Amino acid sequence: MRTKEELLAELARCVVEMEDDSVADVAREYAEAGHDPKEGILNGLIIGMNQAADLYDQEEYYIPELLICSAAMYNGLDVLKPLLPQEKQENEQKIVIGVVQGDTHDIGKNLVKIMLEAAGFTMIDLGRDVPVERFVDAVRAENPQVVALSTLMSTSMQNMGRVVQLLEEAGLRQQVKIIIGGGPVSTAFARKIGADGYSVNATDAVHLVRELLGA
Repeated sequence: MRTKEELLAELARCVVEMEDDSVADVAREYAEAGHDPKEGILNGLIIGMNQAADLYDQEEYYIPELLICSAAMYNGLDVLKPLLPQEKQENEQKIVIGVVQGDTHDIGKNLVKIMLEAAGFTMIDLGRDVPVERFVDAVRAENPQVVALSTLMSTSMQNMGRVVQLLEEAGLRQQVKIIIGGGPVSTAFARKIGADGYSVNATDAVHLVRELLGA
């Protein structure tokens, strides 16, 4: 029988080495041994996906490889995520997340969503190439504590600023924290558009949200 540490390492390896067919078996072995599903996600699957993202940044992996790694991660999540405890809270903390209009790249957004879900937040995922007005509508409808905006395209960065502007015009800006992320953006850009923070990766996004909400 493999130890928890061995299984966590194997979950990560399956993701980064694109073994999308075998990762579910490893996840089941991990779960059947009675290990914490949240730890399996964070210290196994997510670690592997972060390693794959690093390889992409180093131009050792490209989009096809990254997509297979993502598929492997989701196959593992299909096993472990239903095992997470469902704790419904009266003061449920919601986050609206989406890739802003003009960009269809959503791997980074999906990673952030998974990490925040694992951290206990309720995620309202608007998807990719989201019109700026839809973020405003979602804030009205869902009353979230945070809006998370993503883009990998420099040509779409201005739409992050438009979301902030429209929320101000609608009188909704003060009720939400706004965070941004993605390759072309930065802390300086967040300050420029009036956002509350910038996260460099999915793990940092969890820390940032907790800090902003005082959690």
